Amino acid sequence: MNTSTWKTLSFAALIAAVSLAGCGGGGTGSSIPPAPGSGGGGSTQSQSENAISVTNALGSPVKDLTTYNNQLLVQTVGRLAQSANGTCTNGVEFFAPDRNGDPNSTETLVFYDSGCTQLARDTVRIYTQTSPSSETVNRTETLYAAGNATPIATRSDTVTITNATFDQYGFPLAANGFDRVATGYLSISGSKTIDSDGEFVMLPASNGTNTFCADSAGFNATGIQSLNETFGWSGGVLSGGTRTVNSDGSVTWTATHTGTTYKGAIGSLSIGIGTQNTSCPISTPMFTLNGGTSTGSYTIPVSVTYKGGIIQNLTVTNAQLANGNTLNVTTNSAQPPTSNLYITGVISNGNTQIATFGVDAFGNGTLTVTATGAQYVITDWHVVK
Repeated sequence: MNTSTWKTLSFAALIAAVSLAGCGGGGTGSSIPPAPGSGGGGSTQSQSENAISVTNALGSPVKDLTTYNNQLLVQTVGRLAQSANGTCTNGVEFFAPDRNGDPNSTETLVFYDSGCTQLARDTVRIYTQTSPSSETVNRTETLYAAGNATPIATRSDTVTITNATFDQYGFPLAANGFDRVATGYLSISGSKTIDSDGEFVMLPASNGTNTFCADSAGFNATGIQSLNETFGWSGGVLSGGTRTVNSDGSVTWTATHTGTTYKGAIGSLSIGIGTQNTSCPISTPMFTLNGGTSTGSYTIPVSVTYKGGIIQNLTVTNAQLANGNTLNVTTNSAQPPTSNLYITGVISNGNTQIATFGVDAFGNGTLTVTATGAQYVITDWHVVK
């Protein structure tokens, strides 16, 4: 696998680590050792709460951008459209129709490796055109940990795409722009775990670059049992977004993610749905969170580059978080995409380390609170237990 592909996977790994850290177990099962020191940044309970909130705040845009990027894979990796029979193309296999033979369907398999031997994501789309410029999509994504043939989770979404021009496989053309709304949830062991909804506005391309904006809201429906709380985010707006197709075929997405994190009793949170946006910037998000107590706001500048379906590089520098905390994320190209140290992050308060996390290229890993050593599992970029 080339250097750029490794970097792409690193970004995904970092996000995954942040999500998994919430509680021990799950994912790849490894973690970044906590550094010496007392931790700081409040009580040990509040440090865990802060670390989980930060991880989810970061995981939200990374998961969403990965979904948007993979929706456009057939257009950015032109050979996929010419070999819709499952031929391995730099770590991606594409089928149209899907392997079950459903009408108006596609299936995209993204692997940890360029030789298509370690499956990471299997996404099936069944789409229905509702007008020349709109369609609805039932999307099911099955997630696999590195080296594990048994799925670790399933993501189910209902998607509506409007103001679009579609290709022969029902994908909206990025060059012409489109609007997208999705509602859905991540299930683990058959239980709805992460409930998250979002909207996305892609403006027509100019000189190979699209401008976009988005917002989302979500929460952990099962909660973190060890803390007897649940955590969510609201008004997660991606502003100033650009999508650029690079000369080597990679795609870089950049944006600033702002919003508010919440905590509450398990079962107390829900998602509110407002009016869809069809232009940028977004002043009133379509999706908000109901219930819970605000734990603070955040501003996270995100830049992620994908080569095919794999993160090549994920960068977050000095993100500003609640309680004076900051976040820095690094992609470690010396690590394989299957390692949960491929993407790593540090949450700090001044010179005091609050927590660390590490994830593989697809956001599966562990979050570790420095002062206590408490660990939380990250799956698909979010803390799940």
